[in-house]
Amino acid sequence: MKVLGIDPGISNTGYGLVEEAARRLSALASGTIKTAPSDEMAVRLDVLYRGVTEVVERLAPDAVVLEELFFNTNQKSVMAVGQARGVILLACGHAGMPVVEYTPLQVKQTVTGNGNAKKEQVRYMVGALLGTRDLPSSLHECDALAMAICHLHSRRMAGLTGG
Repeated sequence: MKVLGIDPGISNTGYGLVEEAARRLSALASGTIKTAPSDEMAVRLDVLYRGVTEVVERLAPDAVVLEELFFNTNQKSVMAVGQARGVILLACGHAGMPVVEYTPLQVKQTVTGNGNAKKEQVRYMVGALLGTRDLPSSLHECDALAMAICHLHSRRMAGLTGG
């Protein structure tokens, strides 16, 4: 099974494709869709929509995992990420791609065993679980890979427990 994780953001949207075969995980692709802060929001959202559409078509995942919106004190950034998430959901819907959502806490708990793990700890464990030290330098890409890993582990656990 191939799962595409997407870490939504208006400036940088990370993505990572992880495949599980014979109970082994491997990263097949990762990257970042970037938008220019100087562009109007409509232009940025269009760039994001086209980028996600291209990535989904090119990588042909079996499922997409998207991080649930995390509320923090900066309402402006929450609104922008919410708009980015909406565009990502739309692109996946148009592609007929099923989308599963996890909270940052669920992803961190699954990947590191600690729901309060720092980004560097998540990055380290992503490398360990994928059996590589050659990870992307972008934390957005690592977060996206972590989301894909989270879904594959959750799916495996559900199969084992009948859930």
